[in-house]
Amino acid sequence: MTTRTQTRTTTDAGTPRSHPGRIYLTEARHEFLKLIRIPIFAVSTIALPVIFYVLFGVAFAGGQDGGAGVTTYLLATYGTFGVIGAALFGFGVSVALERGQGWMRLKRVSPMPPQAYFVAKVAMSTTVSALIIGALFVLGATLGGVRLSATGWISLGLVLLLGALPFSAMGLAFGYLVGPNSAPAMLNLIYLPMAFASGLWIPIHQLPAFVQGIAPALPPYHFAQLALGTVGAAESGSWALHAVVLLAFTAFFLAVAAWGFRRDEGRTYG
Repeated sequence: MTTRTQTRTTTDAGTPRSHPGRIYLTEARHEFLKLIRIPIFAVSTIALPVIFYVLFGVAFAGGQDGGAGVTTYLLATYGTFGVIGAALFGFGVSVALERGQGWMRLKRVSPMPPQAYFVAKVAMSTTVSALIIGALFVLGATLGGVRLSATGWISLGLVLLLGALPFSAMGLAFGYLVGPNSAPAMLNLIYLPMAFASGLWIPIHQLPAFVQGIAPALPPYHFAQLALGTVGAAESGSWALHAVVLLAFTAFFLAVAAWGFRRDEGRTYG
């Protein structure tokens, strides 16, 4: 009896194994390692925006756009592109795959707090986004000749990191709405045209007029305008308008994700 009481007391007091903070950190670390060890994820999500910036940003370094050099302008838009990709694919594809593999059921019966699964995915997408932003910043400051004040670099980096949250919500919703086999194709089908029409690859004012008319209805456009605003190259609209649109977008997809989660729970457990 004494031994059992002592063991229980030690556990209740909190060993490193059972401490809630330790659980969250462990789950986040393994989530990051799991995805970063998948070559297709690392190449497509991390390398693609960096390659695009080198090819299209540094190659067109001579002009000016919206008061900022091309390399500065495209640093903001390709940073936006990279962060959206990390959020959508880190959340959407992985959640869809894990649902298909039955991983959610295993997580549900484990002693891990249910929130740790989602917190780990947010931490993973934020970490991958930070890696993309860091790589782009290094390239911009060296090859691209981007010159920003310390405040400018910090502001751009923070806006890009915070912008991962709305698209994490979108990725989570898609993860619950589509199957594991169709998730990558469905996300690419939506993500790539949306990125192009929002001016993430080519400055928005260089796109055809009908595309420019569509852009304000697309969330990446508002995210890009917030990022461009930190380097003095926003095309139109106030920061408050762009922020409100992104908040509404986040709330909508969180509601869709919650509905998808409850639907899955109902199908599995009745």
